[in-house]
Amino acid sequence: MSENRPIIAGTRIGHVHLKVADLDRALGFYCGVLGFEVTQRLNSGAAFISAGGYHHHIGLNTWESKGGHPPSPGTTGLFHTAILYPTRPALADALHRVMQAGIHLDGASDHGVSEALYLRDPDENGVELYYDRPKEQWPRTPDGTLAMFTRRLDLEDLLRQRVA
Repeated sequence: MSENRPIIAGTRIGHVHLKVADLDRALGFYCGVLGFEVTQRLNSGAAFISAGGYHHHIGLNTWESKGGHPPSPGTTGLFHTAILYPTRPALADALHRVMQAGIHLDGASDHGVSEALYLRDPDENGVELYYDRPKEQWPRTPDGTLAMFTRRLDLEDLLRQRVA
């Protein structure tokens, strides 16, 4: 196998496009609960949503999935969509929104480099809501290697960060 140069720094995943069974239900979750805004809705059964006016962070469509069912456990596919919040108070607000909507968390973890909430959207797609700590605070071994871990996230402490 030939050696390839690493991908250029600054490359990012721009958006995710999800197949959903019910577009209005999906919009109720992503916009109504999480607070994304619709940037465009197509009559063909698709909508594009964003945070902060970007053209879209998430595409939702029913083109091949209207009325469909989630994939069975043990099949391949998307594990989760990770939504990065810019600050810890913003993640705290997301937690508050999820709790107010009565949505169950699958988990909540401190990974050293980040704090993350795990849940499912109405179509059972995995969703991670997270905040990255500043790079200078990331845990490292004595030789400088990244030393991520998984510990229980203190949800009460996180909620105290929420700006009302």
